[in-house]
Amino acid sequence: MSDPIRIGHIALSFHEVSAREVARVLESHGHEVTFASAPHEEAFAMLGRGEVDILASAWLPSSHETYLAPMLEDFDKIAVIYEPYCLWGVPDYVPQSAVASVTDLLLEPALSKMELIIQGINPGAGISRFSAEMMKQYGLDAAGYVFRTGSEADCFDRYEAAVAQGRWVVVPLWHPQFLHHRYRIRALKEPKGLLGTRDDATLVVRKEARLRIGAAALKDLSQLYIGNPRLSELEDDLRRRA
Repeated sequence: MSDPIRIGHIALSFHEVSAREVARVLESHGHEVTFASAPHEEAFAMLGRGEVDILASAWLPSSHETYLAPMLEDFDKIAVIYEPYCLWGVPDYVPQSAVASVTDLLLEPALSKMELIIQGINPGAGISRFSAEMMKQYGLDAAGYVFRTGSEADCFDRYEAAVAQGRWVVVPLWHPQFLHHRYRIRALKEPKGLLGTRDDATLVVRKEARLRIGAAALKDLSQLYIGNPRLSELEDDLRRRA
């Protein structure tokens, strides 16, 4: 029996969901699979060291190109499995007439009513890098806002606690993501274009693993598409069952 196919993913729950969908395809072709996960930079370092055969997935070009580019010649891009994008959002009960754009955070009533802490996830994430730059470019730090990096739980729990109490809060987020399946979150306009573009969540396969994976499995992987709404739903289901 051949060695298991090693699937790597960034250590966030929606990446885990997409990795499980990749595993379902491989298992349907008789492969055993193993999973390995790590924060953003380490996940790509793990890929570069040859510790995984497939990465599910790399967000290209905006979020992860900087990590993948130095090693790209060793990999093939197999499929785009969803189309993620980054955003700053607010709960839909925050009136759009008051807060429609990031620039509105600098004006009343947002200055008086909005939570000043903007809680993100780990610092290597694209949304965290983009958010740190937004703080400077829009002068939000000078206005009293504070952007913090942290864990998934730090970000999501803070948002859910604020919503439970009806507080005004900004969440640095992305789509697909399970909070969109649970809540109505309105994306703020971001006129400086600092949040990157809509990416392609790209399934990346190590070239030297292609023979072991096999042509039939690679063909099915090339046709795998999850989509943003379905991935948000699957992640929400995973979290509710955890």
